[in-house]
Amino acid sequence: MSQRLPTYFISHGGGPWPWMPEMAPAMQPLAQSLADIPSQLGQTPKAVLMVTAHWEARAFTLGSSPAPGMVYDYGGFPPHTYEVVYPAPGAPALAARVQGLLEAAGLPVAQDPQRGYDHGTFVPLAVMFPDAEVPVLQMSLRTGLDPAQHLALGRALAPLRGEGVLIVGSGLSYHNLRAFGRAGQAPSAAFDAWLQTALAAAPAQRTQHLLDWEQAPAARLCHPREEHLLPLMVAVGAAEADSAVCVYHEDAIFGGVTASSFRFGEV
Repeated sequence: MSQRLPTYFISHGGGPWPWMPEMAPAMQPLAQSLADIPSQLGQTPKAVLMVTAHWEARAFTLGSSPAPGMVYDYGGFPPHTYEVVYPAPGAPALAARVQGLLEAAGLPVAQDPQRGYDHGTFVPLAVMFPDAEVPVLQMSLRTGLDPAQHLALGRALAPLRGEGVLIVGSGLSYHNLRAFGRAGQAPSAAFDAWLQTALAAAPAQRTQHLLDWEQAPAARLCHPREEHLLPLMVAVGAAEADSAVCVYHEDAIFGGVTASSFRFGEV
């Protein structure tokens, strides 16, 4: 039996940055943090379950293709970034396992055999597992973006941690496309300080803080729409009794924005 894996919430950066050398210096701290995750685990996962901020559906939906294609869900980047391929195999057997877990928990679930990897999935995984050898199951958020439902999703997925499956919530701890650079400095710093404190709290308090996240300083300035924060709820729900460790933190991304990533559970 595999040791129980931690879960992660990662800030995945902007657009197809790993394929843009001009962005490399600015993205180096994030790249180093993502590349370090496999060494933290001490084992190669049997699969990665990636909950992506870039896919929403009426039910929690699983990309069940054995060979997912690509979804280039960004705009205004160089032509070669629309030819990127991340050829990791899909995980249809894991999709069936996850569907069973969610049905048992009373959560709505569906499968989509056509959906490809979006950039919330293939961008960070290309840095974490560049050989694309680990099977990947991509999973949607649920429309309505209810924090309690996404915490419940994480709880339902928790058994997978003992089955060699790495659960990753892929979003951004700050996501306001109209307020990067100087406009985002103060609100992102205030929200990140709250987030660090909230995630360091005792489990029950931490869960309540996340349910009440809109009360945090600058919450709606940092997340006018919370789809990039909800993957955090899934990662926490799947490791609700485990401590949090900040594995990435900087205050200079996107021209001065503060952003963080977290691990939940021991390694």
